[in-house]
Amino acid sequence: MLESLADTINADAALVRRGRYVNATMLWDLGDERYAVAIEHGRVVSVQKPHVMATWTFAVRAPLSEWQEFWHADPKPGSHDILALLRRQVAVVEGDLHPFMANLMYFKGVLAAPRQGAK
Repeated sequence: MLESLADTINADAALVRRGRYVNATMLWDLGDERYAVAIEHGRVVSVQKPHVMATWTFAVRAPLSEWQEFWHADPKPGSHDILALLRRQVAVVEGDLHPFMANLMYFKGVLAAPRQGAK
């Protein structure tokens, strides 16, 4: 599902620059599917399904139905932003929140990247 994420993000020079100080592994939980997104200096270096005992800096978790609504080209209110998902209590961010909050605009761009192909 997120196979082209690295290409999409790494092609966005402004987003990579915004995340130039980010070195973290984000576990992106889509309900039944999970992806470990490794980021070095704002560039996504790998997106892979994690091993049984995978390590990550922080995790972002929500049901697939919520992510699909979030990724619409014009999402409805309450599904338009990761903080809106958190406020509605349909998403959870857990682990070391410092890199996530210190680079919030970068991670908002990363999480919304699949919208670029949305119709």
